[in-house]
Amino acid sequence: MYKNRRFLKARIEISMISTQGSESGKRTSLHGHWSSKMAFILAVTGSAVGLGNVWKFPYVAGENGGGAFVLVYLACVLLIGLPVMMAEILLGRRGRRNPVATMALLGKEEGGSSKWKLLGVLGVVAGILILSYYSVIAGWTLFYIVKSATGVFQGADAETVGAVFGGFVGSWQAVMICHTLFMALTVYVVARGVERGLEQAVRFMVPALLSLMVVLLGYSIVSGSFAEGLGFMFTPDFSKLTWNSVLAAMGQAFFTLSIGMGAIMAYGAYLPEETSITGASGAVVTADTSIAILAGLVIFPLVFANGLDPAEGPGLVFQTLPLALGQMPAGAFFSTLFFVLLSFAAWTSALGLMEPAVAWLVEHHNRSRSQAAVIIGGLIWLLGIGSVLSFNVLADTQFLAGTIFDNVDFLTSNVMLPLGGLIIAIFAGWVMCRNSSADELGGAGTVYKLWRVLIRFAAPIGILFVLLKAVGLLPDLG
Repeated sequence: MYKNRRFLKARIEISMISTQGSESGKRTSLHGHWSSKMAFILAVTGSAVGLGNVWKFPYVAGENGGGAFVLVYLACVLLIGLPVMMAEILLGRRGRRNPVATMALLGKEEGGSSKWKLLGVLGVVAGILILSYYSVIAGWTLFYIVKSATGVFQGADAETVGAVFGGFVGSWQAVMICHTLFMALTVYVVARGVERGLEQAVRFMVPALLSLMVVLLGYSIVSGSFAEGLGFMFTPDFSKLTWNSVLAAMGQAFFTLSIGMGAIMAYGAYLPEETSITGASGAVVTADTSIAILAGLVIFPLVFANGLDPAEGPGLVFQTLPLALGQMPAGAFFSTLFFVLLSFAAWTSALGLMEPAVAWLVEHHNRSRSQAAVIIGGLIWLLGIGSVLSFNVLADTQFLAGTIFDNVDFLTSNVMLPLGGLIIAIFAGWVMCRNSSADELGGAGTVYKLWRVLIRFAAPIGILFVLLKAVGLLPDLG
């Protein structure tokens, strides 16, 4: 009896603070909707495709043996990444609010408690913190566009390329200018709203990114050791695959899809009712994974053609690749194209990272879209100063995981994102009733039943392993 009264009270509170729904009683978003399924796919693909695909995936694959890692990565994307992405989208569309308000509403509706809003808070805060250092690294791509276009890397040796990189990151003024410019570009797009800003931007940038990738792939086929790169990417060598490699693949599959940071939930809030979440999620995962693999096929042949190490690590893009391109015909042109591509990938991801906080400020504090974008953008820019200084003035200031940059990166990537993904899986799989989730996913057929098994068991277990390994609670498995 008490539980029924509590549920009824929650439903009344939800209806009071929800926007006016459609004739079917569904909630609607204050911020508008994507104009089409394709617009949503482009937006989420843009959010998911970022430095993690073009910068991180190739070197992580290189460090873990290539082909065998790619196979495990693909399995993790299907068994963990896709189900959690579907869950995050369905929560966003069900609530039609920013992640904080969405989880407060759904928490009352499904679980009788608004404390689930803490999941939304976690996502919003994670997005702000990630973008505070992400914009610093993204700013590097802008610097490299200029250097590539002016021919600095053409014919340069390893010492020259290293000196350019070291001189740039060692100058806090130069890094600050690039960080500021990148954040200004991001604020401008987000301030224009869902259709005029986010949708128009991704309609141009995501196809442009794919086109640039195809052009660079053609260059890699002609100028690089393509057969060797292809073999490295797709010939499995399971002798090099360890349990740590499996965990790395699991983590990469999870993080590359932008899950757990509120971006997908916020974008899901603008998804029209008639759009299939399953179909849209499948398209996004396919595009995101394809771009990550394409990036490897672009980079590895060029690396092998120059006798360089594919397991170079984080320096693969900013030091090894400029060196490789600089030794090749028309290297300056194609190096410029590559860093334009990288900047587009970073920019589309930054839009998704910023959107949840902006939506929250608009809804909770009655700010205009432009005001909210400037306020949140200013806060992120300010927080980013710590990461700017981590590569120069404060490089020797080490604590916990390292510099300020290292600590923010570790906290968000290794703790906040997997924790957010884990809670999303638990809420969607164990707290939300079957009728609600089936309603959003288009019925309780075979696909829904498979999703429910994965979101209740496979995804939480996989994410928990990643989380425990990241924080050092899981021993080295070899």
